[in-house]
Amino acid sequence: MTVSAPRDVIKAGIRAKIVEIAAGLGIDAADFTDDDIIPATGLLDSAGVLELIVWYETEYHVPLKDDEINIDNLGSINAMTNFLLARRAG
Repeated sequence: MTVSAPRDVIKAGIRAKIVEIAAGLGIDAADFTDDDIIPATGLLDSAGVLELIVWYETEYHVPLKDDEINIDNLGSINAMTNFLLARRAG
């Protein structure tokens, strides 16, 4: 993923990973929206959420501190996108 990827490309990448992880759990995540709170949807189990976070750090080259791993920063596709763009800007 390029460092300057636009917002819609970042969102699409995160969405694709969520759909992929959910599919591995036998769940169809096609109706998942950008504002859905990932843990609250039940689409991903705790291992799936951890897989998503590790992928996010690797894919976007954004190492996370323990206090950054929370619902405000990583709870939804929009939150993950906004956090990434803010980190890159600052």
